[in-house]
Amino acid sequence: MSRYRARPTLRLHIDWTRCDGRGLCTELLPTALDRDDWGYPLTRDGSREPEIPDRLEADARAAVRLCPRLALALRPNS
Repeated sequence: MSRYRARPTLRLHIDWTRCDGRGLCTELLPTALDRDDWGYPLTRDGSREPEIPDRLEADARAAVRLCPRLALALRPNS
C-alpha cells in the first residue's frame, strides 16, 4: 500500500473584480473560506486559490453555480 497522498485536483478561483461580498460561497464552503467584516471571502489556508479536497468538490461546484456575481471558478490544480 502506497503512502502517497494525491493532491486535490481542483483550486477555487475568486474573481475580485466581480465579487461584491455577499458571502454565499463562505456559507457553502466553510472549511475552505471564511469572510471578512464586509462579507468578502478569505481563504482559510492563506492562498490566493485554495485547493478543494475531493470530498468538497460537490460543494465547490454548487458555490460556483450559485454565486450571484459569477465570481467563482474551479481550475485544475497544477
